[in-house]
Amino acid sequence: MRNGGMTMADIEMLVRRQRVYFETGKTKSISWRIGALQTLKREIRSRENEIREALQADLKKSGFETYMSETGLVLSELSHMIRHLRGYAKDKTVATPLAQFHAKSFTSAQPYGVTLVMSPWNYPFMLALEPAIGAIAAGNCVVIKPSAYAPHTSAVIAELIRGCFAPHFVAVVEGGRTENTQLLEQKFDFIFFTGSVAVGKLVMKKASEHLTPVCLELGGKSPCIVDETANLKLAARRIVFGKFLNLGQTCVAPDYLFVHASVKDRLLEEIQKCIWKQFGTHPLENADYGRIVNEKHFMRLGRLLDGADVKIGGGYDAHALQIEPTVVDHVSPADPLMQEEIFGPILPVMTFHDLSEVISYVTRHDRPLALYLFTRSRSHEKQILKYCSFGGGCINDTIIHLATSNMGFGGVGASGMGSYHGKESFELFSHRRSIVKKYNWIDLPIRYQPYTAWKRALLELFLQ
Repeated sequence: MRNGGMTMADIEMLVRRQRVYFETGKTKSISWRIGALQTLKREIRSRENEIREALQADLKKSGFETYMSETGLVLSELSHMIRHLRGYAKDKTVATPLAQFHAKSFTSAQPYGVTLVMSPWNYPFMLALEPAIGAIAAGNCVVIKPSAYAPHTSAVIAELIRGCFAPHFVAVVEGGRTENTQLLEQKFDFIFFTGSVAVGKLVMKKASEHLTPVCLELGGKSPCIVDETANLKLAARRIVFGKFLNLGQTCVAPDYLFVHASVKDRLLEEIQKCIWKQFGTHPLENADYGRIVNEKHFMRLGRLLDGADVKIGGGYDAHALQIEPTVVDHVSPADPLMQEEIFGPILPVMTFHDLSEVISYVTRHDRPLALYLFTRSRSHEKQILKYCSFGGGCINDTIIHLATSNMGFGGVGASGMGSYHGKESFELFSHRRSIVKKYNWIDLPIRYQPYTAWKRALLELFLQ
């Protein structure tokens, strides 16, 4: 469904048709859901070249990076969900209190109904399809709204979904701000949004008008902490990978480096070596080095570097919308680089002398989507995990915690709410009903009037 002129009436009709289809009950069949996921998997495999070309056109992503961080992750999530869906969807028996004798208690997962998935431009394929997989697996109808900032990928997603499903089950609405606004005027049963904090607040506000539950996957300034005990060579290698993947346009990229003063110079030397090793001495000439999504974002990043003490990199190509992997030293908390999420290939560096300084700084600010700690100290690891609140993270690595279907991924506080991937996705897009099935052959009289002393005594025995 290419959005070359969808009106508010068109969108209203789309949502209405999905609601009518959902009410037929067809999506509640587990076998039918598995079949839908299998269809989607086959279609993605058949269009891998188209997906790769689209991501190259939108973000200059290499074929390897496209598979590693986009299509490969989506295919892995599909395989996981197909393999485990029957188990996830089974009723879960729970213990029944003695006061409710004789009965069976269980929970039952039910789909919400018509759901909306709004995805961003930085990983435009993966962040549109992975939540949609969870919605389909849970038995919902889905409207997918890809980002207008990745138009080639958006078009491929629309074609792919049309090749798999009828629009009354899963549909794609292309377009920009107007279409986003029109969609948020509709009454959905669940909304999944990935993007900025500012837009996330708007989504939540609009959802509240219909009391629609939401999952918000946002961002924030994710710290990367390197203490005096860390393996500096390995830390540098993994920091460079996590920070400069997709030119730093990753919601869980290390946003700033907090390094112990005693090892800062050595760490920066290793980071320089790793940048050269991974991207070459002239990164802008590297064919596999991506680009900034648009001129507006490029100019914003340029302004953040005004007056900065650039230690590594700093070169750029305005025509190609590329900035070298850049490290900025002697950064203070008051600097512009520390006032907003960077979302680009710029790594500010702050120093500390005692881990308590790090904990104090992190806990005084909004809770980040991710946190990374490089250490060989078990004590330092325990302190960070105990006192710092964040969505998820890694010890001695970066970003890989999101690349699994065996753990949920999500934010906390200003970095988001809700968690998805694997089982977490199924539960996120399901309402789990609590049900007590009472048997007819016995009926304890305790709860019925007239109330007596012996009934009160029995009640106390059962409930305490």
